[in-house]
Amino acid sequence: MVYGMGDEESCNKPLGRASVFYYGVGHMLNDITSACWFTYLLVFLTDIGLSPRNAATVMLSGQIADGFTTIFAGELIDRFGHFKRWHGAGSVLVAISFSSVFGVCLPCKIFATNSSIVQTISYSIFAAIFNVGWAATQVSHMSMVNCITLNPTSRVVLASCRNAFTMVANLSLYAVALAVFYVSKPRAHIDIENQYRWIAYLSIFIGCCFVSIFQIGTKEPRLKHRSQGASYQRISWAYWFKKVLYHQVAIVYVLTRLITNVSQAFLAFYVINDLQMAQSSKALVPAIIYICSFAVSVVLQGITWTGQRLKAFFTAGAVLWIFSGAGILILPSSMHNFMYLLSVIIGISNALIMVTGVSMQSFLVGEDLNGCAFVYGSLSFLDKISCGLALYVLESYQSSAASLKGCHRIMGCLSVTRYGLGLVPASCALLGLVVTYTMDLHTPHLKPIMEPLLT
Repeated sequence: MVYGMGDEESCNKPLGRASVFYYGVGHMLNDITSACWFTYLLVFLTDIGLSPRNAATVMLSGQIADGFTTIFAGELIDRFGHFKRWHGAGSVLVAISFSSVFGVCLPCKIFATNSSIVQTISYSIFAAIFNVGWAATQVSHMSMVNCITLNPTSRVVLASCRNAFTMVANLSLYAVALAVFYVSKPRAHIDIENQYRWIAYLSIFIGCCFVSIFQIGTKEPRLKHRSQGASYQRISWAYWFKKVLYHQVAIVYVLTRLITNVSQAFLAFYVINDLQMAQSSKALVPAIIYICSFAVSVVLQGITWTGQRLKAFFTAGAVLWIFSGAGILILPSSMHNFMYLLSVIIGISNALIMVTGVSMQSFLVGEDLNGCAFVYGSLSFLDKISCGLALYVLESYQSSAASLKGCHRIMGCLSVTRYGLGLVPASCALLGLVVTYTMDLHTPHLKPIMEPLLT
């Protein structure tokens, strides 16, 4: 890329608080609907009568659509740019389709049937449409980081701010869920279904408010246009595939998403079925996790990042998850209050691995802006497919609450839920730790951030 001296200097300056804030809130709609998707979709679908395998099929269809859309969206964004247009179009599609994911089965109404096959197909179609919009928004928002600034510390701050507002989105969801569960006292099965629908509708409203702030406050990145003006040659896919660091970052990112998404999907089942806690724990336990994650994410914004620090903080988060996974596997229902302590540790761990795992992608891209969307799109594709397959396999063998009633209150049962919440994330954390140790993260010239953020 070719810049004038003044342009290059301005692009390397740390970003101000307002610019970071406007960017950080841009993923709120995606984040709050994603939290609802992973936390309550499987519970909702099984509550309306779908079998665990059919419920897993609905989620898998969405994950596959999401994964393939990230590839095409990444390629088109690299080719044509227009980050904000992609973000806006994807957000509109998310807002319109998500209500149908948690809505009534329209084909069932039209054809006057309650067939599980028709229900599964109907919800799978809406889930796929929702995830197409979700992927377009995600890839455009994530790939903007490298085109907003060349300052490596500001890039990590942007990722950290984005992660912090991910925590805000999750907290908003669980605050809404707590309010709905507290205010709405279900008297019939349809009331339980309506609880989840109200949670979904309110989530869409909150997310759309923040998307509006992003669209108004964030300017279309200049660096993308400059790089296109200086050179029309795009970076080929082969360039990334030949880099060892690309494969290392891909593995770590996929493992990070498996840890957070799989654990989130099985958390509600675990606290209700395995630990036999109160219904409000479906919102309270996740809320504790995200309060701790948010607090740690804010603290991490004050750090000047280097490659070694990224590796060190990711390692710390992975070790914490390994201990948390072991605790989840052995925790009996008679000691379910210890889950609140584990929630604190999980929240800290999630923040550490998410901030560092996403920031490693910025270190990978560096100043190769003509291929940044492909990097984010391809890694997101691997993330969505792997999470979808993992959840499909685990949910297909999910145990019902009735089958766990005979479990010993002291010894407990090693159910699929325990494996999904404890063993799978802990194993991924261990593997991610090993891969991170082998990385060679080149640290560019760093410039400290000018002022604190989110104060």
